Amino acid sequence: MTGRVAVVTGGTRGIGGAISEALAKNGYQVAANYVGSTDRAKSFQERTGIATFRFDVGDFEASREGVKRIEQELGPVEVLVNNAGITRDGTLHKMSFENWDEVIRTNLTSCFNMCRHVIEGMRDRKFGRIVNIGSVNGQAGQYGQVNYAAAKSGIHGFTKALAQEGAKVNVTVNAVAPGYVNTEMVRAVPDKVLEKIIARIPVGRLGETDDIVRAVLFLVADDADFMTGSTMSVNGGQHMY
Repeated sequence: MTGRVAVVTGGTRGIGGAISEALAKNGYQVAANYVGSTDRAKSFQERTGIATFRFDVGDFEASREGVKRIEQELGPVEVLVNNAGITRDGTLHKMSFENWDEVIRTNLTSCFNMCRHVIEGMRDRKFGRIVNIGSVNGQAGQYGQVNYAAAKSGIHGFTKALAQEGAKVNVTVNAVAPGYVNTEMVRAVPDKVLEKIIARIPVGRLGETDDIVRAVLFLVADDADFMTGSTMSVNGGQHMY
């Protein structure tokens, strides 16, 4: 039981919710961030016992206040999982600036905001584990997702650069790039489209949240100190490089 404080952004549903629950079961003090439905977050907290904190990770000052509140209630943040993400799909020639900006802000700028507000403490304590959730579509691209692919691709570059800064003070920074995972968002895809997606996955199935959770649990562990700047691709072989 480590007792380390772990923050998971977008941590009350889907992949983020599964990560929050797994960290709690493994002895971490988890702060699950959310910005959407308060009723859903309340239900999650009541079911799991995990503390939830509502603030917009795409907003620099809101993130500062959110981290401050978490540290006041739980203690210094030693583990950060940047999982928050949204989609606003559409081809570029029809995409509004608002749909571009909202995705970049929520999916990529949030990583800067959250890391900026915890990195100094991690460096001072000479311990930190940061895991950024990327995507197979940030590695391979995807039709109709220039905003999402750009944000997720940016996460992979951000991860490598920050890893170099933290390496000498035992602050590791890695990424996990999920493929298509059996979550509420993916299940909402029309059946014919979903069939085509699965046909492109060599193992012949969607991923499960546990597939992603196992990768995150390894990367945040104390003894994962020789792995930094890496991206773990958990996609069933859909994209190999």
